[in-house]
Amino acid sequence: MLRIEEPPVPAATAPGSFALWNLGFRPFYLLASVFAASSLVLWIAQYTGHLPFGYVRGPAWHGHEMLYGYTMAVIAGFLLTAVRTWTGLPTPAGAPLIALAVLWIAGRVLMTTPFATAAAVVNAAFPMAVAVAIGIPIVRSRNRRNYFFVALLLLLGLAVLAFHAGQTHTLPWSERASLQVGLDVVLFVMAVMGGRVIPMFTNNGVPGAGATRHAVLEKLALGGALLLLAVDVVQMPDAAVAAVALAVAAFHAARLALWRPWRTLRTPIVWVLHLAYAWIVVYLVLRGLAALGVVSGLLAVHALTVGAIGGLTIGMMTRTARGHTGRPLVADRAEVICYVLVAAAAAIRVLGGIAAPGAYMATVVVSGACWSAAFALYAVRYWPILTRPRLDGKAG
Repeated sequence: MLRIEEPPVPAATAPGSFALWNLGFRPFYLLASVFAASSLVLWIAQYTGHLPFGYVRGPAWHGHEMLYGYTMAVIAGFLLTAVRTWTGLPTPAGAPLIALAVLWIAGRVLMTTPFATAAAVVNAAFPMAVAVAIGIPIVRSRNRRNYFFVALLLLLGLAVLAFHAGQTHTLPWSERASLQVGLDVVLFVMAVMGGRVIPMFTNNGVPGAGATRHAVLEKLALGGALLLLAVDVVQMPDAAVAAVALAVAAFHAARLALWRPWRTLRTPIVWVLHLAYAWIVVYLVLRGLAALGVVSGLLAVHALTVGAIGGLTIGMMTRTARGHTGRPLVADRAEVICYVLVAAAAAIRVLGGIAAPGAYMATVVVSGACWSAAFALYAVRYWPILTRPRLDGKAG
């Protein structure tokens, strides 16, 4: 059983000290939230023609930054923290953690400049550096169950290079294809981690919930996600994409049903994770329909990015930050508002886009405003939590 709330490190941080660089989740959750809030403002300004910049522009910039910027920061923060717990060995803290944060920030800055080669190298280096940072303790502890995280981070690094190579026309690979592969990798990460933690969190947080897992269904859901990744890597015909996506949607819907999401409605810190996972099902259905030409592919992408990634990251950023700072695992009013704003952003962007295609620009702007407000609130609410030592005096 996976436990992520209580890292087994004995030393304590001195009361009153600045704790931001004690453990990976602290700087990267804060950076991710600030960037999520600000980058959507920049994207809306760029989308409406008020702020052109950088050698990558338009939807390609937005997609790159949300995937390889925001999402990678959350993944890095989570893994740098969780791997310490899984292995009992240290992950970067202090100066090495600062170096990783500086590398991530440099990637964001370079994406607003004309320096294509530097942007490509730095942005690809970040997931690879995180792979090394978590790979050392994973290998030393022979934690074979989690070797695949190292491989997935390296694959994300290659996807970043492919994106930039496509932008500079040095590789016959479109930025859309590399972004799709990156999204597939993140989808698989969410499917793995969702299967590990959501049933456990449900049963721990909602007495009598009865969330369960089925071994065959687990293999179908995870194997299906990998199959979709393979289909996108080799760029198979749309009919194959549709067939795989719709079949995998059924597997994930059945998986979610076994977790009893309807029993979590009074527990926001749990239902936010179920709602986010439900958006994975919506994404897969829309992905299949988009391949058949029934709906816009952008609706599918935003079901995954805003609904699933946004919902799962805000849920895990609150829960794991609370757990690793010695706080009760109960969402307060500010956190519930964050959950509702992210959910509203997804519904407006996807469902609003389906119901009111004539108001497309309005749905983009309003959805972006909800998203930015949610993560701005998180940053303000969690600044004191992420920068101060644990309440229980433990390290981390």
